[in-house]
Amino acid sequence: MKASADLEVGGVAPDFRATAVGGEYGAGREISLSDLRGAPVVLYFYPKDDTPGCTAQACGLRDAWSKMHSLAKIFGVSVDSTASHAKFIDKYTLPFPLLADPEKKIVNAYGVWVEKSMYGKKYMGAERSTFVIDANGRIATILRKVKPEEHVDLLRQALRATQR
Repeated sequence: MKASADLEVGGVAPDFRATAVGGEYGAGREISLSDLRGAPVVLYFYPKDDTPGCTAQACGLRDAWSKMHSLAKIFGVSVDSTASHAKFIDKYTLPFPLLADPEKKIVNAYGVWVEKSMYGKKYMGAERSTFVIDANGRIATILRKVKPEEHVDLLRQALRATQR
């Protein structure tokens, strides 16, 4: 697997195995990125279930779902547990699956587990970033440090560009 710092548009997206919760995966099922070949895939990384920014981002996708779900298979990814994901999905009626990455394998592979700072305190956490992966498993778009309120519009533009 390529080092996360080397990920770039046109490169092969790192494969992974994780438990998907919600959407067509219900209470949870193991999947890998290679299982999803043949359709565009969106991995949107977010810091933590049920926090203000992450909730705004997830609910924005939920509210745009009727227009978004036919464009790609969309997965939220955080280091939260499957139980946390299930509560988050139920609380906000999220129609898309979330991937549980408590061992931080996916966030590290995609280079989004970074040092952050809040109120002068440094800590490690997931950078709010989105990767659009084409049907052949190549990275089509990378959106780094996404603002929750801009995510849906940026993602829609990226997916339209992928379909051309």
